[in-house]
Amino acid sequence: MFAITNVSKAFGPKKLFENVNVSFSPGRRYGLTGPNGAGKSTFMKILAGDDPPDSGTVTRPKRLGILRQDHFKFEETRVLDVVLIGNAILWSALEEKNGLLAKAEITEVDGNRLGELEGVIAEEDGYVAESTASELLEGLGLEVARHEQPMRALPSGLKLRVLLAQALFGKPQGLLLDEPTNNLDLDSIRWLEGFLHEYEGVLITISHDRHFLNSICTHVADIDYQTIIVYPGAYDDMVRQKSQIRSRVETENAEKEKKIAQLQDFIARFHAGTRASQVQSRAKAIEKLKLEDLKRSNIARPFIKLEQRVASGKQTLTLEGLRKSFDDGPIVQPFSALVTKGEKICVIGRNGAGKSTLMKMIAGELEPDAGTLTWGHQAEAGYLPQDHHGIIRPGTTAFDWLRSLDDKLYNEDISALLGRMLFSGEERVKSTDTLSGGETVRLMMCRLMMAKQNVLLLDEPTNHLDLESISALADGLERYEGTAIVVTHDQELIGQVATRIWAMRRGEEIVYFFVTFAELTEKHPDMGLRHR
Repeated sequence: MFAITNVSKAFGPKKLFENVNVSFSPGRRYGLTGPNGAGKSTFMKILAGDDPPDSGTVTRPKRLGILRQDHFKFEETRVLDVVLIGNAILWSALEEKNGLLAKAEITEVDGNRLGELEGVIAEEDGYVAESTASELLEGLGLEVARHEQPMRALPSGLKLRVLLAQALFGKPQGLLLDEPTNNLDLDSIRWLEGFLHEYEGVLITISHDRHFLNSICTHVADIDYQTIIVYPGAYDDMVRQKSQIRSRVETENAEKEKKIAQLQDFIARFHAGTRASQVQSRAKAIEKLKLEDLKRSNIARPFIKLEQRVASGKQTLTLEGLRKSFDDGPIVQPFSALVTKGEKICVIGRNGAGKSTLMKMIAGELEPDAGTLTWGHQAEAGYLPQDHHGIIRPGTTAFDWLRSLDDKLYNEDISALLGRMLFSGEERVKSTDTLSGGETVRLMMCRLMMAKQNVLLLDEPTNHLDLESISALADGLERYEGTAIVVTHDQELIGQVATRIWAMRRGEEIVYFFVTFAELTEKHPDMGLRHR
């Protein structure tokens, strides 16, 4: 188990945790939640032993699986070997064994040591280790042909999957997973959910995927009020309990304040009269009516209000025979579709299936090899690409960048818009060079709210957003009266927003459904999610 005793951590004047005491028990799966900047990743580093606390102690399991984001550490290492490194005891024994066997002559001492190493390898299931590692990689979407390649041959997204397999390998007693669903498609997320349900150790994970947390968590450890409070149940259970607790305390405090005011009024009227004993009794009653300390929560949700300046025609977008190929083969096969006003289409499929390619063609960022794309009457599209690089002008501020997009807006309107997206005070004049991933997406959402287009093309808009921001985006899209096409792996957003689903497979026909995501996964569990 993990035991955290009197742990405090601060960066300059900002306190993240103060005298935190909490434990995490085997057989339980904990989601670690809190808004961006609350200290989730810092706390995970403290648990892993990578970052010492300012004070306090941490007790952790001896065998840890840790998802690290060091993409380029193993560039020349075979993919399977990167996974095996996750079991340090086994990997050390295999390395030493191979070193001894490579010697020109093996001494009696070497022979004895080889015997000891064989025992260690057997205890660590070393003779089926490559098979186990291969199963992990396949479950996470890496085909067998990739397993013998060096890590440098993989794109960054697949490297992260190998590092996730490394963390899961070797039956760790504790698992620390920071954003394990990043770069995973829906099929791989489902596989990971199943794996973690069977895991018997203690799991602590950070994720901005609400569906994932609701699926796997038995408990939620929430960072707020400069401490960590553990709630039983999944993420939605935590939100409900937290709200109920705060409401109860606020109600009790209000009742106490009312009672205190009545007692103080009595004391003020009769303190100089003949009712001294009654005044003294009421003064003692005030001392007993202590208000419960209710620190200000650091949770904040943006308000995303997506509007359209004018409505489009009923036939908003017509695609006829749209097709695209690259050097390694076809990506989008001839695809035809009619998108009508007000539809909310979610595009799903495995990574590399062509979702972003399709969105770039619709947005006019990429020419199709064949086919036509026709916009309807008064259709105006706003595009949020997956790759944000170069869109926000560097060397300016968040406020000035928005001002440059529309010089007709009043300064107060821009400030109000930034405030709704959690850019308050000095953050509004924050340099665009220093924006975090979440801040970049929120600022780009400001641009879309300013433009008020009647069609939104959003490619993985939930990347970098915290849970509160993702929920706000889903609410905003649900209320939006225009048309939206959204590429996403976020199952909660799909379930809340989608009126139609396009499910893609690389180089195959796009299959689209006039059904909810729940109906799709129930009736067609493999449709659009697995290669055939």
